[in-house]
Amino acid sequence: MNFKTILWDVQDGIATLTLNRPDRLNAFTAEMHGELRRVMELARGDGAIRCLLVTGAGRGFCAGADLTAGLGDVDADGPDLGMALERDYNPLILEMRRLPKPILAAVNGPAAGAGMSLALACDLVIAARSATFLQAFCNIGLVPDAGSTYFLPRLAGSARAAYLTMMGEKLPAETAAEWGLIWKCVDDDTLMGEAMSVARKLASGPTKGLSLIKDALNRSAGNDLAGQLGVERDLQRQAGRTRDFQEGVRAFLEKRPARFEGR
Repeated sequence: MNFKTILWDVQDGIATLTLNRPDRLNAFTAEMHGELRRVMELARGDGAIRCLLVTGAGRGFCAGADLTAGLGDVDADGPDLGMALERDYNPLILEMRRLPKPILAAVNGPAAGAGMSLALACDLVIAARSATFLQAFCNIGLVPDAGSTYFLPRLAGSARAAYLTMMGEKLPAETAAEWGLIWKCVDDDTLMGEAMSVARKLASGPTKGLSLIKDALNRSAGNDLAGQLGVERDLQRQAGRTRDFQEGVRAFLEKRPARFEGR
């Protein structure tokens, strides 16, 4: 498919989504959001896609909203930035969290503002050592958005979330990994190799079971222990009826690698 702001490649069960505005550090525009909606629909509906890998072209991952592209809807009181969130950013983040397939981010450079939110919305995040994470909103008088105020306290704790969002200072990838904001920090020259290795493992795994794990983790934030135990019971009931579970048990007993189908 032909896209102007992204690259889309599907091979061996892995869909690689590359934000492709390197001259603007892959900053979001309305056109990019439209193309992202299209590929998220593809990722959901194509059974051949078993894992989504997200990265950026050039030296950046994503610099957030492209302020040079205009502020969108404007009325007598000024720009309605909430409309852009409601129309573009919020549906994207929700679709990523609801996608019944694992999403891996390979953060190759700066991830700022909503670009940082995009990374945190992925299930696993690997970052190059030179990459940085930045909550830039406070530097221009705005509120963190695209899910940042949800993800940050849960991943890094309230004190570090307050620091990141109120001080607006860059966080090195190595520190982000130490804080638990991301899974792993690796040397720049090994980033894509490691990311593809993880993506291949996810794509060859029990995709239905992985989607149920994702669902359980998503729901845990709003549950007490008793409620989450109920979620685990219900999802385990579904997992136990999948063909992948049957294959996994057979492979274990036969002492061979499992051949999962994602069903």
